[in-house]
Amino acid sequence: MKKDEKGISRRNFTKLSTTALGSIPIMGFSNTLLNKFPNQKDDIRVNLFSKHLQFLDYNEMSEAAAEIGFDGLDLTVRPKGHVLPEKAVDDLPKAVEAMKKFGINPSMMTTNIWDANNLGQRTVLETASKSGFTYYRTGWLNYPEDQSIAESQALYGQQAKKLEAQNSDLGLIGCYQNHAGNHVGAPIWDLPPILKATNNEHFGIQYDIRHAVVEGGSSWELGLRHINTFIKSIVIKDFKWGKENGKWKPINTPLGKGMVDFDRYFSLLKKYQINVPISLHLEYDLGGAEHGASKITIAQKEVFHQMKKDLTFLKETWKNAE
Repeated sequence: MKKDEKGISRRNFTKLSTTALGSIPIMGFSNTLLNKFPNQKDDIRVNLFSKHLQFLDYNEMSEAAAEIGFDGLDLTVRPKGHVLPEKAVDDLPKAVEAMKKFGINPSMMTTNIWDANNLGQRTVLETASKSGFTYYRTGWLNYPEDQSIAESQALYGQQAKKLEAQNSDLGLIGCYQNHAGNHVGAPIWDLPPILKATNNEHFGIQYDIRHAVVEGGSSWELGLRHINTFIKSIVIKDFKWGKENGKWKPINTPLGKGMVDFDRYFSLLKKYQINVPISLHLEYDLGGAEHGASKITIAQKEVFHQMKKDLTFLKETWKNAE
C-alpha cells in the first residue's frame, strides 16, 4: 500500500477528497478550497471546536459556524459533548444532517476513545465512519505509578497499533493530542516510541501548539521537528503565563495575544509541508462557552464576534507566514 508524505493511503484519497468538496462554506464567505492534498499555501481549512457552541442545538450550531465562516466543525462526541457516546447511533446522524443543511460536511470529531476492544467505542467509530467522518481525537493517557514509563510506552504502542487496525477497517484516522500536565505526550519526545509501533497511516498525533509551548518553552521547535511526520491534525489556541491566587499558571488568550509565535509556527508547518485539518479552540473567558456550557452568561453575538476575530487572525497569519 503506497502512502503519501503524511501517511494517507490511496485507499482513502476518494473519501478525503469527497469530504473536501462538500465543505465550501455558505453565506458568501470567500475561501479557497483546501484539504490535505493540494499544495496551496495561502489558505487553510479551519474547523471550529464544537465544544464552544454547546449552548446551541445541532441546527443552530451548524448555522452559526457556517455564517461565521468556518469550513467545518470538530464535533464533540464524548461525555458532556454535543453527541453522547451512548446515543451516537441515533444522534450522530442527526448532527451530520444538520451540518450538511448548512454546507458543512463531517470531517473531525473529538472523543474519549482508546480501547479497540471496547464495543461501545467501536460502535461510535462505526457510526462515525458511516456518517462520513475521517479524523477523530482519541482519549488521553497517563503514566501509572506502578510501572516504568518505558513499560507504559510499550503497552500504549501496542494499543495504538490495535486501534490503527480498527481505524483502517473503518477508513478513519485516530489522532492523539499532546496536552500539558502529567499526561502521556506532554513532553513531545515521549510520543515517538508509542507512535512507531503503528504504520503511521491511520493513527498519529493531533498537534497542539499551545500545550507544546507550555511544556517546551523555547524548545518547542525541536519537539515539532521531532514529531512532524506523525502529525495528522492540529489544534490552534494561545496562552500567556500569569498569576492566579499567587500561583503562576498558563492563562488562555485570544489568538495573537499570548506567547505562541504563530508566524514562526506557520512558517515551520509550511516548511515541513504539514497541511492537515485544523481545529480552532477558544479556551479564554467567553461566558462559559469556553468550557462547553449549555447556558452562557454573555450575549451569543459576543461569542460569535470573538470566533470571527480568531478565525480572521488565523487565516491572515497563515497567509502571511513565510
